[in-house]
Amino acid sequence: MKTVLHVGCGPRDASPLHATFRQPDWRELRLDIDPEVKPDIVGSMTDMHAVPAASVDAIWSSHNIEHVEAHEVAQALNEFRRVLKPAGFALIATPDLQEVCRHVAEGRLEDTLYTVAAGPIAAIDILYGWRRDLARGRSYMAHRTGFTRDTLKARLKDAGFAPVAVQANQKALELTAIAFNGAPDEATLRAVLKTL
Repeated sequence: MKTVLHVGCGPRDASPLHATFRQPDWRELRLDIDPEVKPDIVGSMTDMHAVPAASVDAIWSSHNIEHVEAHEVAQALNEFRRVLKPAGFALIATPDLQEVCRHVAEGRLEDTLYTVAAGPIAAIDILYGWRRDLARGRSYMAHRTGFTRDTLKARLKDAGFAPVAVQANQKALELTAIAFNGAPDEATLRAVLKTL
């Protein structure tokens, strides 16, 4: 059984695992900063001391890395590498600021760009954090940094991940990165790339 650390998991089943990890040979370990969502581990992605070094096979982080300050990105990615086993990998999804800014430049700052189960999302929400969460006092949900395809790839390489690939999904206005903590075996690489 392989373990995926679901960073920023949110409420159970509200933030689904990536398709890669919805297989019978994967076990989910849930980590979140908010104790109300009842994660397995309460903690921040910049300090995952409750997760032993080299203890997980993969990390799934969907729309979380943008919640830390720009100067904390390296610290978070170093924590990701610390808890990953050798040749483990991280899958990271985050907003594509280059694509979001195209909508802003077109004058669509507050127009609904897409709708999720919780409600409509506009460019202003993607840039700064969902206004509804922030209005409810959930300041940890603010977006404090952002990435383009090139900057996300560069931050991952700077943290020592290799190989690294970043794919843009213009329709979803997001980037998905796969970053390995050492050379992956061919079967793992093929299986993960198929799901991107």
